[in-house]
Amino acid sequence: MSEKRAIKRVAIVVKQNHEEALRTAHELTEWLEKRGIDQTGGPFSETRDDQTFDPTVDLVVVLGGDGTMISTARLVEDHEPLVLGINYGSLGYLTEFRIEEMFAALEMMFAGDYEVDHRVMLKAEHWREGEKIATGRVLNDVVINKSALARIIEIEVRFNGLFVNGFRSDGLIVATPTGSTAYNLSAGGPIIYPSMNAIVVTPICPFTLTNRPIVVPDIAEIELRLLNENEGVVLTLDGQTGYAMKANDKVMICKSSTSFDLVRPANRNYFDVLRNKLKWGK
Repeated sequence: MSEKRAIKRVAIVVKQNHEEALRTAHELTEWLEKRGIDQTGGPFSETRDDQTFDPTVDLVVVLGGDGTMISTARLVEDHEPLVLGINYGSLGYLTEFRIEEMFAALEMMFAGDYEVDHRVMLKAEHWREGEKIATGRVLNDVVINKSALARIIEIEVRFNGLFVNGFRSDGLIVATPTGSTAYNLSAGGPIIYPSMNAIVVTPICPFTLTNRPIVVPDIAEIELRLLNENEGVVLTLDGQTGYAMKANDKVMICKSSTSFDLVRPANRNYFDVLRNKLKWGK
């Protein structure tokens, strides 16, 4: 059983341009006020980068989809509030609660009746000529890929300083277990159970078919180095922030010191979500 936290302050993150989600946010604000629960500011937007997260927040309620949840992971930075994902439409991999379940789920949380998935996050640093030019945390994946018209690229990979291979491909994905069902899955990588202490490295359309995905312990430090000069090569973090890369640029990736603490519904498990999202048995 996870250690339960007292929930005294709540933040709300809303999917951009979603009127129903915004209405729900206002209803939730009134509901919290009636129960004497403090809400920090107004609802956060998933796309604004000028927002500052209050580190005293105990719970973030996310109204939207999995993309909104990824934005929330970036918003909370190094803090570890509980995160409750409320989905609009079909269930997501991360937003696992239906809108009609929201208030009942909150009542149970305030009573201490909930479970938490501590999802691994990765820290990525972009280095050029000995200078760190960008850094960020990801919940899903770190990706190096080329534009549609660019030539095939070559990326040298090292684990804890040990040379693995020079992958000639359209790009490379380094994914968490959470991210294993995103771009990694589309590129032929494996599904990794969320609680596994693992990272998967998956080449995108490799030139050599024997270059297959590799699963490594999440304690490994992964170094990626772009070997060839090629216009249109981009480093992307969770598919939401991007940085242009040049030859000999390095990306250093390691497990983040903080996790993304996702509240888990009692009436569903991970395999229920997989069957629903991947249409297994249909």
